[in-house]
Amino acid sequence: MHQSFLHRPVLLNQSLDHLAVQPGGNYLDGTLGGGGHGRKILEASSPDGKLIGLDRDPEALAAARENLSIFGDRVLFFERNFSELADIMADISFDIHGVLLDLGVSSPQIDRPERGFSFQGDGPLDMRMGNSSLTAQEIINEYQPAELKRIFWEYGQEKFSGRIARAIVQAREKDRITTTGHLAEIIKSTRPEMPTKTLSRIFQAIRIEVNDELGSLKKGLQAAVDILASGGRLVVLTYHSLEDGMVKGLFRQAADPCTCPRHLPYCGCGKKPIIKIITRKPVLPDDDEICQNPRARSAHLRTAEKL
Repeated sequence: MHQSFLHRPVLLNQSLDHLAVQPGGNYLDGTLGGGGHGRKILEASSPDGKLIGLDRDPEALAAARENLSIFGDRVLFFERNFSELADIMADISFDIHGVLLDLGVSSPQIDRPERGFSFQGDGPLDMRMGNSSLTAQEIINEYQPAELKRIFWEYGQEKFSGRIARAIVQAREKDRITTTGHLAEIIKSTRPEMPTKTLSRIFQAIRIEVNDELGSLKKGLQAAVDILASGGRLVVLTYHSLEDGMVKGLFRQAADPCTCPRHLPYCGCGKKPIIKIITRKPVLPDDDEICQNPRARSAHLRTAEKL
């Protein structure tokens, strides 16, 4: 097991159940991480099922290559974002019977200060999951006040977005803000008793902007549905309401694409359902899993099946 990228998979058994993994089936893990979910998929699809594993983080992919090496050529690795699924699948000749997208930030990313994801350690303002050019430092030091306020509100749903944006702009006029610790102190200075939730929301908003997470999700979900074989399953794990709402909305649209007025007795637009929704309500982790892995507490699992 690769020691530098240890991550406990969330909702592991439920993910396998909802993917309905079968021996000989071919699956795609669009957020491979260290390979925790991937290993279980490969074991359940033995002896000859294949796994396509994607991750934009080169460190995660290196760990997955090591952790899944025992499966040999049953695994195909790609250092790519799952939003690029359509391009990747253009060169794949076999059917895909299930796609898994686990949208959470992994523990190795959060826990290493040099990655710059967390306010709980002091590190460079980075937050890149892959090799994109945009960093958190550029956003904090170069975005206009209105843009900072917008991303804090839209991606963090933080009611004090304007106040925090103004404080950042005032601080950066004195010195460039380069570390997570410095940014956290600026945010804390805006309120006498700053709740941890506010820090979490602001850091989440910056991370979403750096990695274009919502844009990638919209593109990736559509591509995932397109590449699935008939009867294949799409399983998505989300960790905040923006992601979950987007998945829920796109599932609904694909399951009921008709654009005709509801009062019409028949459908005239001709748009047919592409999927059926398996989970009318999201699957949540139980108390035992949350106790063992507190970071699982916000996880929501939703599943759809290709028609």
